[in-house]
This record gives sequence, C-alpha cells and structure tokens, in this order.
Amino acid sequence: MERSTDACLPFSEGHSSVLSRDQAGSGPESEKYWSQPTDRSENESLPPVLPKGPSSFHLTPAFIHAFSGATAGFASGIVTCPLDVIKTKLQAQGGFAPVPAPAGGRAAGALNLHTAPSANYRGLVGTARIIWREDGFIGFYRGLGPIILGYLPTWAVYFTVYEKAKKVLKVEESKSPWLTHIVSAMIAGGCSTICTNPIWVIKTRLMSQAHQNTTTHQAPWQYKSTLDAAKTMYKVEGIRAFYSGLAPALLGLSHVAVQFPLYEEFKRMFRESEAWNSEKGEFYNLTGILAASILSKICASSATYPHEVIRTRMQTQRRVNGEGKLSREPFVPRYQGVVHAVKTVYREEGWRAFYAGMGTNMVRAVPASAMTLLTYEFMVKEMLFGPSERSGRRSEDKA
Repeated sequence: MERSTDACLPFSEGHSSVLSRDQAGSGPESEKYWSQPTDRSENESLPPVLPKGPSSFHLTPAFIHAFSGATAGFASGIVTCPLDVIKTKLQAQGGFAPVPAPAGGRAAGALNLHTAPSANYRGLVGTARIIWREDGFIGFYRGLGPIILGYLPTWAVYFTVYEKAKKVLKVEESKSPWLTHIVSAMIAGGCSTICTNPIWVIKTRLMSQAHQNTTTHQAPWQYKSTLDAAKTMYKVEGIRAFYSGLAPALLGLSHVAVQFPLYEEFKRMFRESEAWNSEKGEFYNLTGILAASILSKICASSATYPHEVIRTRMQTQRRVNGEGKLSREPFVPRYQGVVHAVKTVYREEGWRAFYAGMGTNMVRAVPASAMTLLTYEFMVKEMLFGPSERSGRRSEDKA
C-alpha cells in the first residue's frame, strides 16, 4: 500500500475513542452502545449511524470510514504526487545501467544488471529540475492514474477487513487492546496490499521512467499510459510482473506496528495536555491529531524506510525472458529475492542507498498526512451531520 504504508493507519480508531453521544446518532443501537461503561469506547467501533435528516439511508460506520478514507487518500494523492515521483526516481535509479553479461551467464546474449551506475538524480531540487527539463509539468504527475485507481480499492478493502478482524479477534474482550488493534491493522493491510499490488507496480514504473530522449540511464521501458503499461507488462513479462516487490511490501507492514502504537500514545498525550480542547463536546482537536500523526509518521518512516527502497527496486526490474507472450531481448534480473536485493544494494551502493529519497519522502509524508486527516475529518463530519443539523447546532451553541 504506497500506497502503501499510509493506508495501514486505522484512522477510525481516532474517532471511535472521542465521539460524543450527540454526534454518534440516535436509535436503539446507539442507546445500547452508550449505556455501556465509558471505558469501552476505546476498544469498540462506532455504533451504527442513523442520519437525523429526511434521508432514510442507513449509513454504517464501515461505509463512512471507508468512503471518507478513500476520499482523503484521493485528495492526498493529487497534492503529493509530484513529491512521490521525485522520491520514486531517487529510489529506483540504482538499477537501470545494463552491461554485457559475462560468458556462461544465465542466458546467451543476456544483459546483466549487476554493475551499479552513478547517481543521476541528486536531491529534491536537482531531481525536480531534471524532470522539469525533460518532461515539463506533466512529468511530475506520471503515475497519477494508478494512484487514483489504487486508493479506492485500497481503502475499501482495508476498512472492511479491519472492522471484520476486530470483531473476530473480539477487541472489546482483549486484555491487550493495543496489540489486537495492531494485529487487525496488519491483517487488513496485508489483504489490501495483495489485492492492489499490481496497481502500485504500474504506478512505480510510470513514475520511474525517464524521457525517451534522455542521455542518462533509464528504465528499459516506455509506457504511454496506465492501460498501455498494463498491456505491455502482461505481454512482455507475464502475470508475475504485477506482483514484483510483493514480499518487501508485506514486510513493510511493520510500518504499522511502529506507527500505530506511537500514534495512539501521542494522541493520548495531546488529549491529556492543555492543547486538547474538550469544550462544547468537541470530539477531536485538529492540532493534536495532526501533530500525533506527523510525529508517528516520521518515527515509523525512519525505522522502516529501507524496505521501501527494496520494494521499489524489485518493482522496477524487468523479469526474466520467456514469462510473457511477447518477450524480446532476455534480461538477467539484478535482484533475485529480498535477501539478495539487500546484499546487492549494500555491496554495490553502500548503506546510504537504503535511505535514497528519504528526505523527499519526509517532505511528502507531512503534507500527505495533513491532507489525509483534514479531508477525512471533514468527510466524516459531513456524513454524520447534514447542513441543516450543523446550522441547528450552531444556533444552539449561540443560544
């Protein structure tokens, strides 16, 4: 989930623990929910929401959180796509300099990719200049199509599985609810990663390719669009190409194990501090939630960033000749597994390669987190309260 790591954070937990009774809706289910001891609100999902307006639709918490999360991811993807392109190019540039394979290689006439090239992209500003010079404004939005197509199923699958996992694991009865939340989040993240990995492979490849007339080492493909990329990958490399980098992507679920407990802890700290405004039944504080999200994201990214580099390297390498229907010249893949990739990158490029593009990723993560949370909070409020009800609540507050 690049997708990925961002989609694993269960934002619904931030709401289930702070919604007030008036904001959660009314009805038998809500009355039953709020009649329970207050400490259970930390471990349970929201009760079914029954809109108070004229609408007869029954909006479940799962639908509200899934729809709001998908909308938030969509907005975040559009805003941060240029930074994502820069980060991807910095991560992937170590794998595109072919040299003749030595005698006795895996395939006659094969191209060996085992000599690391010199870095062509250097830093945020330097990479941005190259993209602007070679591709113009549109170059910063390569891969936007898969991002848009990817966030909807990613968040839909994630929230559906997450809510189901919490029920199966009986989070309300758990002696360690924080551990149960982590397990539920990792299960949901794993399911969404497996379902949407093909989309993110296409996105990564579109972002990593350079202008066809560039003089620097470039990816051995030139896709015209998302659909063209999907067709070409299937014809040339076969179905397995769409699941390149799946293993490191699944290992990347450790990101959740770091980010989620830190997010909850930071949120608790802000809630207990004077910065948390509980006046007039406010169910969240933007400053506290944003700060908790940003701090936990920085800590988690710093600890788990190397897996993103390995995943990107494996997603952007071509597969061995013969797996697709229209395979052309054979290629010997540079990386033959996660462990081999780690050893090769370290031997050829040093430990710094595992943190290539990390600065750009941090710059991207902060606005992405802010945009995701702001959009998510806004959508939840819009779906919980209609315009007429918000006007009525404002009138009551003034009175």
